[in-house]
Amino acid sequence: MRRKWKVMFLPLVVAVMVTAATATGGADTNGAAPPSLSKYNFKGATFTVGSKDFTESRVLGEITKQALKATGANVKTKFGLGTSVNRSALLSGKIDMYWEYTGTGYIVHLKHTKPIQNPQALYRAVAKEDLKNGVKWLARAPFNDTYGLAVRKEAAGSLGLVKISDLKKLIANKPDDATICVGTEFSTRDDGLPGVEKAYGFAFPSDNIVKIAEGIIYKSVDEGKICNIGEIFTTDGRIQGLGLTVLKDDKSFFPIYNGSLNVRQKVFAKYPKLAPMFAPISAKLTDAVMTKLNADIDVRGKFPEDVAKAFLKQYKFIK
Repeated sequence: MRRKWKVMFLPLVVAVMVTAATATGGADTNGAAPPSLSKYNFKGATFTVGSKDFTESRVLGEITKQALKATGANVKTKFGLGTSVNRSALLSGKIDMYWEYTGTGYIVHLKHTKPIQNPQALYRAVAKEDLKNGVKWLARAPFNDTYGLAVRKEAAGSLGLVKISDLKKLIANKPDDATICVGTEFSTRDDGLPGVEKAYGFAFPSDNIVKIAEGIIYKSVDEGKICNIGEIFTTDGRIQGLGLTVLKDDKSFFPIYNGSLNVRQKVFAKYPKLAPMFAPISAKLTDAVMTKLNADIDVRGKFPEDVAKAFLKQYKFIK
């Protein structure tokens, strides 16, 4: 995110800000509020941060890395791993932390089949149960990056697709048009394609299911050559960038997926201040913010490390 900020210095406003900051003890000698992470000192500590193999997870990993470095910590990274690989790496101590989703934790890692639809109740249930596995879930972020199914806008009308339940009629009447692009993981998960088909009472013809890398699903759906429908993540910036139409989940099948930094309990026990350090960072990650971060990378072509740095600067976590 290479944003250019235009700053106007108004003497009266600055004077008021300096006076107010001095009164509360929250300013440096120049009257500017110090970065939020300046109070934390992890100098001498070494952390290994992991991430999954898609844009959102990568930028969250970058935010985590840069935030930790700002506290003086030595940070190693293992980015671009799959969900199961990240989880195994965390449990085995090969990484110390990575961002996971509450829905994934509850359904995939903890093996529950019926999701909890209240975000806070889901988070509490996951955090409590997973602590037994040695995993500490830090504060959940507000953004909900759940799964979804999308179609290119110009084809939605001709195919009669507004909501997911409309796919049943399409498969029955126009099976050749019922083509779907999915990632390998989504094609096997209970909260993925098998679960959708079971919940909505339809099944895509096996030859119509195209398994490709999740990163190229959006463009493939937009082009409409190999698939008309595709698995998407609801906070992905390419939905808006390509003008895709997300089908309404009219049976509320997809679980809630709030992001949370997962930390090995042994690491957290040694560095408990990780919780208050990352809580305000998580709080800033709303649906709108996360969608923009993703779009800055996938639509506007910026680098994840630059996007992460700009985010931390924008909210004054770092200078």
